[in-house]
Amino acid sequence: MGYDVGPSVERILNRAVEFIPNLIVAIVIFLVTLWLSRLGYNLVQRALKRRGANAEVTLLLARLSQWTILIFGVLWALSQVKFDVTGFVAGLGVVGFTVGFALKDIAENFVAGILLLIQQPFSIGDEVEVNGYAGTVTNIEIRSTTVRTRDGLLVIIPNADVYDNPITNYSKIEQRRISLTVGVAYASDLQKVDDTLREVAAQLPGVKKDPAPQVVFSEFSGAAIKVTLYFWINVSETGYFVALDAAVKRIKAAFEQEQIQIAGA
Repeated sequence: MGYDVGPSVERILNRAVEFIPNLIVAIVIFLVTLWLSRLGYNLVQRALKRRGANAEVTLLLARLSQWTILIFGVLWALSQVKFDVTGFVAGLGVVGFTVGFALKDIAENFVAGILLLIQQPFSIGDEVEVNGYAGTVTNIEIRSTTVRTRDGLLVIIPNADVYDNPITNYSKIEQRRISLTVGVAYASDLQKVDDTLREVAAQLPGVKKDPAPQVVFSEFSGAAIKVTLYFWINVSETGYFVALDAAVKRIKAAFEQEQIQIAGA
């Protein structure tokens, strides 16, 4: 008893004839994708190096760009040979969502760390205030930023908290204003108080002449008139606390010399 294999062979040949052009297109797409992924890798590296980004972050983002192009290219190539791309992507989406939800905090800190290293709102050694902590940045990692506070504590702050909160960088400014309030007795000669404070400010280390120091009488309290001295310092010549300390000492000495009585509230 014989079997008619003719139609089966014919179907196989027809499918092969239909499949080969799609396979050639898929191979071409894959080869172009390889070239584009390498091009994307080089472009991202050059762009980040021009911005002075961290070398590790530059490599990471360049690799991410390369793999993103590769993944899309491979999926496109597979779709040309009738591969069930939709089902495959849906499966990856479920897995990715599950893993992403479980590692939500880690992922947030990771992304925030990359953004901080790219944008560079501060560098190691800068004096900053972030998330309620003020001090010197000692380390910047992908997951966290370390700050040594002014009283010597090492605080490790998750990068998501750093990125989501206001950042004050005292090392990025050229000048800073200092305000110092003192109370004087009601019997004081206010013009003499004004002149004395301006003279003290003019002699402080690192004080700027423009904008000029300013004296403002602001409040009548129970036993004193409140007066505030405002002056700007060049932070490259003197520190904030150095100037503040010098101002308090010299105001006290000048008031004693001019017989101006310091009064409390």
